Amino acid sequence: MSRKPADVAHGCAWVTGASSGIGASVTSLLVKRGWRVAATARSADKLNALRQSIGDAVIAAPADVSNAQAMQSAAAHIRATLGPIGLLIANAGVYLPIDAAAFSAVRVRQTLDVNLMGVAHALECVLPDMCARRQGHVHIVSSATGFGGMPTSSAYGASKAALINMAECLKIELERHGVGVSLSTPGFVDTPAQDENTFPKPFMISPEEAARRIVGAVERGGFETTFPRRFTWALKALYALPKPVYLPLVRAQTGWNKAL
Repeated sequence: MSRKPADVAHGCAWVTGASSGIGASVTSLLVKRGWRVAATARSADKLNALRQSIGDAVIAAPADVSNAQAMQSAAAHIRATLGPIGLLIANAGVYLPIDAAAFSAVRVRQTLDVNLMGVAHALECVLPDMCARRQGHVHIVSSATGFGGMPTSSAYGASKAALINMAECLKIELERHGVGVSLSTPGFVDTPAQDENTFPKPFMISPEEAARRIVGAVERGGFETTFPRRFTWALKALYALPKPVYLPLVRAQTGWNKAL
C-alpha cells in the first residue's frame, strides 16, 4: 500500500466543520503549513470570524454538509476563487446521544445526514476531479467510537463505523487513480460535543493536538492515524475480544452496569 501525501502543489485545502473545534484548529495549522484553505460550516458569521483571525489565506464557503446542492455550490465557489481542490478534510460531525429506552429514529437520521452523508456529499464534489487529475488527497475524520459499541452512541457510533469502512473501500479503489486516502480515529477531544457525554472521558486532548495529528497524517500520506494511542490502542484491543467478553467490560467501565 503506497503512501500518497497531500501536496500543496495539487491545489487548495477544503475543511468541513471548520467553524470551531478540530476543524478550526486544522484550518489554522494548514495555513501555517502553506495551504490556502476553504472553510465550510453552516454559520457564515463564524467562518468570517475565523478568516479574520487567521488571514487572507482562508476563504469562507458556508454550506450545510447534509445538503448535496449546497455542497456542490460551495465547491464551485472554492474552485472559482482558489482553483483546484487538492485536499479535502471531511471533519463535520454531530453527536446526538440516544437513550435506548427512548430510542429516536429522528436522531439517527439527523446524525447520519451530517456524519455520513455530509462526508459523502463532500467526496462527490472532489473525487471525480481528483481522479481525472490523478492527484489529491481526502482525509476522513471518524472516531474511536466506530471501533465498537458505547452507551448512548447507537447513532454516532454507527455513523463513525460506517466512515471507517468507507475510508477502507476508498483506499482500495483510489490507489490506482493516484489519489491519497487517510483516516483519523480520535478518542475524546475537548469540543462542545463532549458536553453531551455523561460517561467518563479518559485521556481527553485539545482540538489543537487533534489538528496536529491530522495534519501530520495527511502530510505523511499513510492510511490510519489514531490518537491518543494510549487510549485508542487499548480500545482496539478491547474490541478485539469476543463480544461476550467486551460488552460487559464496556458496560462496567462506563457505569452502565448499575441497576436502575
